[in-house]
Amino acid sequence: MRQVVLDTETTGLEVSQGHRIIEIGCVEIVNRRLTGRHYHQYIKPNREIDEGALAVHGISNEFLADKPTFDRIADEFLAFIDGAELIIHNAPFDVGFIDAELKRLQPDMPLTAQRCSITDSLLLARAKHPGQRNSLDALCQRYEVDNASRTLHGALLDAEILADVYLVMTGGQTSLGLHGDNENDTGQDGGQRIRRLSSDRPRLAVIHATEDEIAHHEARLDAIAKASGGTVLWRLK
Repeated sequence: MRQVVLDTETTGLEVSQGHRIIEIGCVEIVNRRLTGRHYHQYIKPNREIDEGALAVHGISNEFLADKPTFDRIADEFLAFIDGAELIIHNAPFDVGFIDAELKRLQPDMPLTAQRCSITDSLLLARAKHPGQRNSLDALCQRYEVDNASRTLHGALLDAEILADVYLVMTGGQTSLGLHGDNENDTGQDGGQRIRRLSSDRPRLAVIHATEDEIAHHEARLDAIAKASGGTVLWRLK
C-alpha cells in the first residue's frame, strides 16, 4: 500500500482568481512505514504573491524568480504521485490548485482524482474529534507530535508533520513515541519518526516599528492606563 502525504503553498487562497502553486512537498509511506523518499519543489508562478499568503509561508517573488515553472516539473511530480493514495489536510484546496495547473498544461489531461485515490485527513480528524479544533497544529498538540520547527507554513515541512499525525491518528496510538521496531504492534507504525529535512526557504525580513508607530503605540497605552486607573502591564519590565 503506497501513500503519499502531500501539501502545497500558493500565491493566494482562491484558485478561481488565478492563484498558482509555488511549492509542493510530498512524503512517501509504504505499508504504514516512512520510506525516506520525498518530493520537494519550489515553482515560479508568473504572478504576484498576495501579502496575506506571504505572511503565512514567507516565500517571496524574488526567491522564486529563478525557480522552474510548473510545466517544467510536472512530469517528475506526476511520476511521484501516480497510483498512490494521497493524504492531504483539507484536500479540496490542494487538489483544486493541482488540477488547475494540469488544465493549463492540457485541457483534457487526467486530473488528480483520475491518477490517485484521495484521503482528506481533515475529514478523518473531524469524524474522530467532532466539535474540536482539527487544524494541523491542533492535531500535533493532541497527538504529541513535535512541530516546534513550524514557525512558518511550508509544503515539505507540513507534509512531514502530517505524515506523523496521520500515522498516529489512524494507528490506534495516543502519541508518536520512540518505540522499538515491533511488527507485532498491529496498526502502529513501529515508532518510526520522519526526519525533518532542511529547507532553503528564505528568512522573513524583520520590519521594525517606525518612530510614528511607536508614538501611536505609547499614546494608546496612555489611554488604556487612564481608562483603567492603573498600571499598564505591557510597560512592566
